[in-house]
Amino acid sequence: MEPFITLNKINIDDEHICCAFSDKKCKESYELKKDWLKREFDNGYVFRRLDARAKVFIEYGPAEKGWVPVVAPNYLLINCFWVSGKYKGHGYGKELLKYAIDDARSQGKDGLVTVVGTKKFHFMSDTKWLLRQGFEETGRTPDGFSLLVYKLRENGVTPSFAESVRNPKLPAKNGLLVYFSNRCPYSGFHVRNSLSETAKKRDLSLEVIKLETMEQAQNAPTPATIFSLYLDGQFVTTDISVCMDSRFDKIVEKVVQ
Repeated sequence: MEPFITLNKINIDDEHICCAFSDKKCKESYELKKDWLKREFDNGYVFRRLDARAKVFIEYGPAEKGWVPVVAPNYLLINCFWVSGKYKGHGYGKELLKYAIDDARSQGKDGLVTVVGTKKFHFMSDTKWLLRQGFEETGRTPDGFSLLVYKLRENGVTPSFAESVRNPKLPAKNGLLVYFSNRCPYSGFHVRNSLSETAKKRDLSLEVIKLETMEQAQNAPTPATIFSLYLDGQFVTTDISVCMDSRFDKIVEKVVQ
């Protein structure tokens, strides 16, 4: 098994962050993700990846400082967790998860928590795989999001979605509404460019809400703060490719009746 490395303020300028590192059109969003990571390192955030040009990595940090609307005191919140391509099926996912579990134990945490889709959602971890590793569901939303928990202490608080998710209040009920943040190097470019053109072509209004602070993210109506798209008040997808003209209609038609 190839070695893993942990990114920090010292090495991040010379290391890639797995996604979009060779995508020139996303260069600005890529650098914004790095800037976001540099700030979050001060909050105990961890970005650990395979020492290779590959998408094999995990991101996590204290849930109290997470950019996700969940209530999980004394837990570590797993954000992006991805093993792709030829690296699947070789134990890399289990090894990355073990790092997170070991960190949680050493920090005296009550466990790990993460948001996924009730079914597999794009840009979110594999729900079925996590359940096989010992995670349990402690909450779900009508939109299809699920809150999974890996408990290290049975007497710890059971995590839950924040009130903003349990009783969401969307600012727009007509047209397209999108939430996104700098947590992903793809989202900024495609929201600002691809989705803008896609909406204009279909004569759809578009409201873009960028989550600029931790507080905004923790009070968002969607638990997918990387990217969430709504149409006429109905949640559509976490799949950033919906922004593209060639993908929009196919994805939306599967969801909106």
